[in-house]
Amino acid sequence: MDYYAAPVAKLIEELSRLPGVGSKTAQRLAFHILGSPPEQAEGLAKSIVFARRSIKHCSVCYNMTDSDPCRICSSDRRDKSVICVVENPRDVVAMEKTREYKGLYHVLHGAVSPMEDIGPEDIRIKELLLRLQDQQVKEVILATNPTIEGEATAMYISRLLKPLDIKTTRIAHGIPVGGDLEYADEVTLVKAMEGRREI
Repeated sequence: MDYYAAPVAKLIEELSRLPGVGSKTAQRLAFHILGSPPEQAEGLAKSIVFARRSIKHCSVCYNMTDSDPCRICSSDRRDKSVICVVENPRDVVAMEKTREYKGLYHVLHGAVSPMEDIGPEDIRIKELLLRLQDQQVKEVILATNPTIEGEATAMYISRLLKPLDIKTTRIAHGIPVGGDLEYADEVTLVKAMEGRREI
């Protein structure tokens, strides 16, 4: 990056560390930021610093929050007898957008992945088990991703919950609405068949 002034090269380098941002996109973003009014660039920088300093993990569900406990855990409108287990905070947002789920969450912050040297002790499974000591919880919904790691994590947790006599369910996986069967892979079709219900 000898053809850029040092500050520009540093900005491009930092932007290219963001997920999904390659060097060309980082370059485009850098030049957009540098070409914008100073107050806009400063506003972006301040909002990044503010968010980074303000956001922490909820001490109950481990979702990202600016208050502890988070607004979901502290709400008296949520069904405290159901906990939905997800891999990351983005999954909570996805579930909330449906406006259908009214229970609580537990964010694992990852999935068991021997290939990446991530074991059960590296994610928030122990904290989930501690939460389940509260007799109020009647059902745990395992909503980990439909990947090898997500499936392994769900199976591992379901085995741990078996002796606790808590209803444990897994979200259904299958064909997305608007999708064509011919483009679905075999695993998705198998899951769709397994999750079929009477109409």
